Amino acid sequence: MSDSREHFIDWLRDAHAMEKQAETLLDGMKDRVKDYPSLQNRIIQHLAETRQQQVQLKACIQRLDASTSELKDFAGKATALGQTLSGIFMEDEVVKGVISSYVFEHLEIASYKALVAAAEQLGDIESQRSLEAILQQEQAMANWLMENIPSITQAYLNKK
Repeated sequence: MSDSREHFIDWLRDAHAMEKQAETLLDGMKDRVKDYPSLQNRIIQHLAETRQQQVQLKACIQRLDASTSELKDFAGKATALGQTLSGIFMEDEVVKGVISSYVFEHLEIASYKALVAAAEQLGDIESQRSLEAILQQEQAMANWLMENIPSITQAYLNKK
C-alpha cells in the first residue's frame, strides 16, 4: 500500500470520527435550543446530514478495503460528550454553542478540502464526489451559522 493511500485512509477514518463527534454535539444541543426554533430546525437538519455523511465516509473507507477506527470514533464521541456536558452549566450556552459550531464547521471544511485533494490525487473519483458533496453541506451549515449568529445573539439578549 502506498503512503498516499495509507494517509488517505487514515484521514477518512479521522473524518468519520469527526462526524461521530459532530453527531454527539448536535444531538446534545438540539433539545437545549427549543427557544430558538430556526436554530433547532437547522441543527436537526444538519444532524440528519451528519449521520448520512458517516455512511458515505464508511463506504469510502470500505471501497479501499479498510474499516473505520473504533478507537478514533470513541475518542470523538467522548470529546463531544465532555463539550456537551460543559455547556449545560453556561447560562449563555446558546450563543457560545453557535460560535463553537461555526468554528467546528470550519474544521470540517478544511478536513474535507484536504480529503477531496487526496481523492483527486489518488484518482478515487467516487470518493471525491462523495467528499465534495459532504463539503458542500458543511459549507452550507457554516454559512447558515454566520448569517444567523447576530439574530440568535439578539434573541438571547432579548430573553434576559
